Amino acid sequence: MGVDTGRTALPAGLPARAADTYPSNTALYADPALVHGTDYRIRHRRHRTPSPPAVIAPHGGEIEAGTSELCLAIATWPDGAPFDYWAFEGLRSPSALHVTSTRCDDPVALSLCARSPRALSLHGCRPEQTGTDRDAQSVLVGGRDGTTRHHLIRELRRAGFDATDASSHGVLSGMSRANICNRTRRGRGNQLEITTPLLDAMFTSNTLQGREHTRTPVFWAFVAAVRAALRQ
Repeated sequence: MGVDTGRTALPAGLPARAADTYPSNTALYADPALVHGTDYRIRHRRHRTPSPPAVIAPHGGEIEAGTSELCLAIATWPDGAPFDYWAFEGLRSPSALHVTSTRCDDPVALSLCARSPRALSLHGCRPEQTGTDRDAQSVLVGGRDGTTRHHLIRELRRAGFDATDASSHGVLSGMSRANICNRTRRGRGNQLEITTPLLDAMFTSNTLQGREHTRTPVFWAFVAAVRAALRQ
């Protein structure tokens, strides 16, 4: 979840997230008990194309299941120019490897966002955090880039998704300037908070091993809608 800390209050009735185990990516990488390729992995690509959008998944793998697969598909789907991407994927206990978006300091992620006028981060959340029922398949569209937020909402709704403007949502708004999605050349970007029922609907087997080969039409419709918005 892309939680903003220190700038907005939690909506009434929602508990605050427990403190992350690691205060930053730098601290996580420095832990000798964690091994890249065993406990986590990082996937990224920087293109020579001038200023492509950057698509990132700070909590991929088993942390917010399905977000890193979406990240790579949005960035690489061969229907036009590729986008830069960065994905941190937890390969074990999801809660232990979550670093909140306002504290993401991975140098590659920061570099990709800083050179781009637009960045989009992908997150998973529980339906109750969005104020909907437990089975809701919905997506909150946040971040400081109001123009792209509008395009994202429009294209997702056209594709049949329940997309809502999250700019005033508070904890899921993505409005903090420290949020990795807003660390762009223009100081603004966007984030998508996708409910777990919607993420589950994108795969017939939403597991680390199963997601690669069980993507449903829902997955591809979502990818196409986001790419359409980012191209505008």
